[in-house]
Amino acid sequence: MIVVSDSTTLIILANQQRFDLLHKLFAVVYVPSAVWDEIQVKGDVQLPAFIQRHALAESDDLTALGYLLDQGESEAIMLAKTLNLPLIIDEKKGRKIASQMGIRIVGLLGIIYLNIKHEYLGQDEALAFLTAVRNDGFRISQALIDGMFSAL
Repeated sequence: MIVVSDSTTLIILANQQRFDLLHKLFAVVYVPSAVWDEIQVKGDVQLPAFIQRHALAESDDLTALGYLLDQGESEAIMLAKTLNLPLIIDEKKGRKIASQMGIRIVGLLGIIYLNIKHEYLGQDEALAFLTAVRNDGFRISQALIDGMFSAL
């Protein structure tokens, strides 16, 4: 399966050295140029080969989104829409806009959930991962985490 991604989840997975959680679910992850550049700015991140930069043509829709969201989110949403692919995005505003545009979305919790469901990750390991992510400053409510584990 192929998916498009915004930067947040990729940066989190890089910080935790857990790109494997993404690669077990997706053969290829496309990122637009703005996301690629944003990841490089956040640190010396060596992206694995399955994460690939994908060009996106300028459009009026992209320009309009740029007034509402940052460049990376805007490009990721438009790339997912153009290629008719699911989108990995965690920011609330971006998720809402992508969803309204008919784009299938998944966030970090969805990736963890799918890894548990496919038995690539145990629940204890998932909880430890999410605790480490929260300790690194990623804001995710305990209610969302509890809801994910309840859905298993």
